This record gives sequence, structure tokens and C-alpha cells, in this order.
Amino acid sequence: MINWREMTRIFGRIGLLSFGGPAAQIALMHRELVEERDWLDEQGFLRALSLCMLLPGPEAMQLATYAGWRLRGVAGGLLAGLLFVIPGAIVIAVLVGLYATYGQVELVQAAFLGIKAAVIVIVLQALLKVSKRALIERSAWVIAGLAFVAIFAFNLPFPLIIATAAVWGYLTSKAAAKPAANPDVTPKTKSTPIRTTAIWLILWLTPLIALSLSGQTLLADIGWFFAKLAVVTFGGAYSVLAYMTQTVVDDFHWISAGQMIDALGLAETTPGPLILVTQFVAMLTGQLHSGAQMALAAGAVALWATFVPCFLWIFLAGPYLDQIAAQPRLSAALQAITAAVVGVILNLSVWFALHVLFDTVAQWQSGPLSMPAPLWSSLNISALALTLLAGVLMLGLKRGMAETLAVLAIIGACLHLI
Repeated sequence: MINWREMTRIFGRIGLLSFGGPAAQIALMHRELVEERDWLDEQGFLRALSLCMLLPGPEAMQLATYAGWRLRGVAGGLLAGLLFVIPGAIVIAVLVGLYATYGQVELVQAAFLGIKAAVIVIVLQALLKVSKRALIERSAWVIAGLAFVAIFAFNLPFPLIIATAAVWGYLTSKAAAKPAANPDVTPKTKSTPIRTTAIWLILWLTPLIALSLSGQTLLADIGWFFAKLAVVTFGGAYSVLAYMTQTVVDDFHWISAGQMIDALGLAETTPGPLILVTQFVAMLTGQLHSGAQMALAAGAVALWATFVPCFLWIFLAGPYLDQIAAQPRLSAALQAITAAVVGVILNLSVWFALHVLFDTVAQWQSGPLSMPAPLWSSLNISALALTLLAGVLMLGLKRGMAETLAVLAIIGACLHLI
């Protein structure tokens, strides 16, 4: 059995080095856990990854949690999952403080224009990667197109779009059952699903209920919103960014569209899952409303609401990994969800591009139609040039995300000085 000191060292290392999004994080875990230490075998790792992709939440964080659970049970899962999140959460807290203090300085704003331009290309790159994996059949293209129209033109809620795609994929599946995987790979743990569900639901929801009863309206709203978001986060953080942006910017008016784009750009530079952008949004909201103390409280509430359910999903589903992997209808539902996510990410790409490239973006409405409409005369030439440069660096020259963000921030600041 792996000792706790070694587990802490390895999963702590994974948490500190988990830059670059889920693909890079999964590759890092494969190298550390499968190739170098043989803590998981190849098939077990792939099955666990498939399970995490079926579940809502950040798949890389949940994969780390499953690996820890596989090695040392619930305590091991908690250790691995927390070590994956905590380093990035600390960095995010520091960045929020710096952003709140210096974010309105003109030179800093100019640097952020470069970061925002890079974010457009980062989201576009994510769209290209997901679409290559998801849009294989003609039906997947149709689902992606309908999802884009539903959220962009009709402003339909993201959870409704995802639920509809999942039901369609489940009902139309005609695949044969897959053979069950080798049961020896999954640990022999006594499954108590009702007890597990009850314990984690109580842990997750009790603080949120207490906030509602105590009259802490802002913290309660933050907690319940991000708790709801945690249930529908299929396909990674990019899939829910449009929904989150729509809610925090247009409905709650917690932060502005520009601050939301800044939040994503800074979250991209930190270790850990990109969904830590929820912590940034919550802390900035608290800072703008009541200062640093509320910012820390809001960040803690967002982290709790976002990540506690990740442990629930893994500890509940982990013992049934083999049975889940053999269900073709669940696999078909996931494929349909992934196709819909492509359309949602395309909407996010368009939304970000419009708000970065144009100084004025209105909302055009006609009957059930409601979509953003830029004022063409407000086109920001500097933002357009920076976006094209980011595209050349990332898509043409294949430069890394962190390098591109740094280069664009420096060039944005230089343009301001010139």
C-alpha cells in the first residue's frame, strides 16, 4: 500500500504543475501515476477518465480524486483532490487582490487588452480541439448547430440545452452493450450509495442553507448559483462559461463583461482546473461589494459549492466504474452532450470576440430572438491587431498559452505607452 507521505508528495507535485488545461493535466497524471509509478494500470486509467468525462465537474480534478480513492479509499481521494485544487486557489486569491488594487490603472488595462485578445484565441483553440473529438457523425454536427442557435439567438438556459442533448442521445442509442472491464482493477470496497449520497449532500448544502437563513444574501446567492453550476458542468469549464457570464454579468450584475474576460485570462495562467474562474468571479464580486473580508468569504463559498460535489460524484460512482463503462446508452448521452458543448463554446467564442473587439455591444431583440449586436463604428483596431497576433502565435506558430498571454500583455502595454 502506498504510504501517505509519498502520496502527498506526488499529488502535491501534480497540483503545483497542473498548468495548461485538462489535456495537459491528464497527460501529467498519466506520466506520474501510470508510466513512472505504476499506481494505476493503463486500462484502469482510461476507464477512470471515461467515468470523469461522464460526470459534471472538472474531469482532471475528478480523475486525481479517483486515483487517490483507488489507492487509499475516501481519505486518499480527499487528499488527491484537495492537493489538485489548493495551489491554484491560493494563486487566484493573490491575483484577485492585485487585480482589485491595480486593475483600473491605464497601463494595466492596456496589458489586459492583450490578455483579452489572447483569450479569444484560447477559447477558439478549445473549440477546435473539442470539435475534432465530438463532431464525427452528421447528427453531432446537427446537435452542435442547434445548441449554438438555442443559446446565441434564443438565449435558452445552458442546463436545458445539455439536458435535451443528453435525453436525445440516450433515447436514440442503438449500440450494443460493451463487455464489463476486469473487476480486479477496481478496489474491493463496500458500496453504500445511500449513505455516501446523504453524507456528501449534507456537507455540500448545509452551509448554503445556513447562509440563506442568516440573511447573508450575496454569499447565499453566490453559493446557490455555483452549486447549480457544479451540477451542469459537463464538457469542462468552457462549456459553462457562457451560462456563467450570462448570469453574473447580465442577470446579477455582479461584475462587468470586461472583468469576466479578465477573470478567464488570469485563471488560464494558474495551476489547477480552469473552473477556478468561479473563485475569481466570486472574490471580485465580494471585493466590489464590501471589500477584502467579503472577497475572502465569497471565494470560500464558491470553492465549497463548486468542488464538494466533485467528491460526491467520484465516491458515489467509483465503485460502479465497470458497470458504468459497459452502458452504451450513457456513452451515447455523453457524446450528445459533448456535441452540444461545441455549439455552446462557439457561442462563447463569439461573445468574447464581440466584447473585446467592439467598445459598444447592444442586445438586439425581435420576438423570441435575442442576440448581441455590435456597433460597427466602435471597432477597436488595437484589439483586432492583438487578436490576429495571438492567432498567429497559438494557431500558426503553435506557441504555448502562457507564453502567448505574456507576449500579448507586454505588447498591449507597449501600445499604450506609444
